Amino acid sequence: MHVLVTGGAGFIGGHFVRHALAADPAVRVTTLDALTYAGNASTVADLDREPRHRFVHGDVRDAALVHRLVSEVDAVAHFAAESHVDRSIDDPSPFLHTNVVGTGVVLDAARRHGVDRVLHVSTDEVYGSVPAPDHVDEDAPLRPNSPYAASKAAADLLVRSHRVTYGQPVLVTRSTNCFGPFHHPEKAIPRFVTRLLDGGSVPLYGDGSHRRDWTFVADNVAAQWLVLTEGEPGTTYNVGAGNERSNRELVAALLALFGRDDTAIESVPDRPGHDRRYAVDTTRIRALGWKPEHDLEAALADTVAWYRANEDWWRPLVDDARRGRG
Repeated sequence: MHVLVTGGAGFIGGHFVRHALAADPAVRVTTLDALTYAGNASTVADLDREPRHRFVHGDVRDAALVHRLVSEVDAVAHFAAESHVDRSIDDPSPFLHTNVVGTGVVLDAARRHGVDRVLHVSTDEVYGSVPAPDHVDEDAPLRPNSPYAASKAAADLLVRSHRVTYGQPVLVTRSTNCFGPFHHPEKAIPRFVTRLLDGGSVPLYGDGSHRRDWTFVADNVAAQWLVLTEGEPGTTYNVGAGNERSNRELVAALLALFGRDDTAIESVPDRPGHDRRYAVDTTRIRALGWKPEHDLEAALADTVAWYRANEDWWRPLVDDARRGRG
């Protein structure tokens, strides 16, 4: 099987590329990435020596390029997206162009070239804030509250329309928060970790009671691969490890790994429209045969160790952000 992975130099996409190549020696992967601030060529640089992998620098909105690449493959895993909520609040436009228009280009190319399977990678944020103790299943209404989440919900609906109108073999995953190596330091856990590695403080929004379900990235991409290869076309799968923690609890776990206490917490004003809680029902993906393999605390420790050992990867990203180039 030959798979096109859009956004394959990004965080989850890069891990997925490696997982796919390791899962089956017959798999070939073409990675398409625009290498924006969130896509990093060094994330997949070691794959330059892998004969079953090809990297293409390009944008999912480039219809001619996407059609050419899609015409060569059997399946598409569509990870490419603008994904940082704070950036979407500052300027929603890139999110609409990449997440909605880009998804439309990918879907159109897959339809015209008769691709066997198309996986669209979405987010649990499309459901909006979920009151405790509820967990939403895949049929819950979409109630996005940030421009980022709204752009992903719009893309989800575009995927649905292609299934209904054209009968395309599309699949959707909606994932909870992921973490692990190669995660851009603007995101919560790597931001906390890199600040602590620099001896600094940890910025915590509002009262810190916002709750998220955290999944180690290796577990997440295993679920993505399972859905792409064995999922039922036309079906949506929630993906989450069941590691629900408040942001304050998460920060406490990280501070303990550094031998720091609450004096290292910097309270910052809450962001607009900040969802209080995400929580998804994962019965469907578990029935497909997936379950998380990594303990949260152990995976957090492994993640801290990776950032400690790979400053040459994250330091330029932090420096660029401080200079306003991120």
